[in-house]
Amino acid sequence: MKVKFKGKEVTLEGTEIKVGDTFPDFVAVNSSLEPVMLKNTNRVRVFLAVPSVDTPVCDLEVKTFNARASEIDGVSIYTISMDLPFAQSRWCGAEGIKNVTTLSDYRDRAFGKNTGTYIKELGLLARAVFVVDSSNKVTYANYLEEVSGYPNYDEVLQAAQAAK
Repeated sequence: MKVKFKGKEVTLEGTEIKVGDTFPDFVAVNSSLEPVMLKNTNRVRVFLAVPSVDTPVCDLEVKTFNARASEIDGVSIYTISMDLPFAQSRWCGAEGIKNVTTLSDYRDRAFGKNTGTYIKELGLLARAVFVVDSSNKVTYANYLEEVSGYPNYDEVLQAAQAAK
């Protein structure tokens, strides 16, 4: 899989996740600096890997999923980035984010490496979206070819609705 950051190809570390795979376990950190693992999440889940919530593209992506979360009842949405939990909390508070949970991969980089989204050259996550059903099977996986691109929101929401 080839991914570019601002037009330049970058190296992703880890294993590419595909539809039908069991979603890998990970350890990330929540806003209280507590570890969160896959087993701590529930229901159908949408995992949004983004470089940083504090960039225009990521900002719009998270705000869009936050606004449209009501379209997919019974689904939990998580945004994972390398941002520090303090920065994520500050951004969520300033932007009124209530329907998306932010997690930080800054400590162990386990999410990035276990999902093949860790950009070796930048120490950031590539933009990707995973829909995981309640039995931890991946029902949708999309690594955006250009990190600065936007996901297909309708496609992701339809996949999440179908994963129930």
